[in-house]
Amino acid sequence: MIAEPLIFELSGVGKTACKLPKLDVPVREEILEELPLREDIPGFPEVSEIEVVRHFTRLSQYNYCIDLGMYPLGSCTMKYNPKINEKIASLPGLAAVHPGAPPDLIQGNLAILSMLEEFLAEITGMDDVSLQPSAGAQGELVGMMLIRAALEERGDPRRLVLIPDSAHGTNPSSAHICGYRVQEVKSNAAGMVDLEDLDRMMTEEVAAVMITNPNTLGVFEEDICRITKVVHDRGGMVYMDGANMNALVGICRPGDMGVDVIHLNLHKTFSTPHGGGGPGSGPVAVKRMLEPYLPAPRIEKESSGYVLNHDRPKSIGRVRAFYGNFLVTVKALAYILSLGPHGLKEIAEIAVLNSNYIRKSLEEDYHLKYASPTLHECVFSDKFQKQYGVSNIDIAKRLIDYDVHPPTMSFPLIVPGALMIEPTETESKEDLDRFIDAMRAINREARENPDLLKSAPHNSNVRRLDETSAARNPILRWQPEK
Repeated sequence: MIAEPLIFELSGVGKTACKLPKLDVPVREEILEELPLREDIPGFPEVSEIEVVRHFTRLSQYNYCIDLGMYPLGSCTMKYNPKINEKIASLPGLAAVHPGAPPDLIQGNLAILSMLEEFLAEITGMDDVSLQPSAGAQGELVGMMLIRAALEERGDPRRLVLIPDSAHGTNPSSAHICGYRVQEVKSNAAGMVDLEDLDRMMTEEVAAVMITNPNTLGVFEEDICRITKVVHDRGGMVYMDGANMNALVGICRPGDMGVDVIHLNLHKTFSTPHGGGGPGSGPVAVKRMLEPYLPAPRIEKESSGYVLNHDRPKSIGRVRAFYGNFLVTVKALAYILSLGPHGLKEIAEIAVLNSNYIRKSLEEDYHLKYASPTLHECVFSDKFQKQYGVSNIDIAKRLIDYDVHPPTMSFPLIVPGALMIEPTETESKEDLDRFIDAMRAINREARENPDLLKSAPHNSNVRRLDETSAARNPILRWQPEK
């Protein structure tokens, strides 16, 4: 393959993408001098229009995307996004509305947001929803802020938050930002929360338990109702990380399990574009007791129509500009309406079926640390391949040669050398078989020719990088050769 040069390397003095006609009106230099005009940028690339177009088109074709193949990223739910969602979100009345428009001019838009809040409350079994948080991690943070605000009003915010070792990695950060110390709850041999450990640690100093269910092993916490009872009996609250809701939607509801607050990822479960830094959406759903603390403003329906209520004295305040990522919420609502209740249930059923098909197909080739039944994702390890000197990173790099995107690597931490696989419901049996065949072939190669894996990838535009040096000594600016 031909390596694509940097756009700086395509540069040539005097090249330009366009030329403007000579100015035919007088120039008033005194006005220009007062403007904050940008100076010329030293070394800025000079290229023609066709060079720009071809350069970025070639780069776009190097990129792997969900329209080309599956992303088996565990815990990330990278599924195909129906194009009808994009079509609806591009309607002028939705895409072109000004975010600062007064409520009386955007009644239809507020109706959309209100409807989605109602649907998400029903889906989760909760009482109220805020669409403000713009990502899952911010949803986590908001959830913990709500818990702290409620406990502070009781007179004691408490000091600790308990987090299982199978939870998502951002949970501890969200608790820390809210002023809490974190203690880890161990998993038992089945990969679920150790109830004895939880019971011992659940003191009157504990504000909340942050639990991921299904957890990062893909295992459903069978004792979730017992867990929430232990926490509630001792005055704490239960936050649930809803990033794995793709396994539960339409089948069971966290609110019915005793959960007090949960965040959702519209850019995961409800199929809006995900990755590349956004845009995302991480709505928070709460039980009634936490509603007074939700971010302001809140959408409310009055006789005259929808209004934005800013008069909320107990609110934690605004957590994002305007009212969240509006077009992401539009796409999520379109997705829910197009599927209906039976379709939403089928999402989870097929996601679980696909994951277990992969698990059963590969269980003789790759090690499973936990034998418990799993739902939407499964976590293998590189234990079998280690005896040949092959690690999970070698397996991932070799998958690139098979035109398959690698799964999530080295997470969760309770599985050394983890390969975390989530196929989602949008992948066909043919696509699953293609992934399985590649994984089986790599297992054979690990036994017969381990050096092939250690030097992979071989067919990509970029060879294996020195990741350690790249992390420690990043080159962030292009330096021309002298």
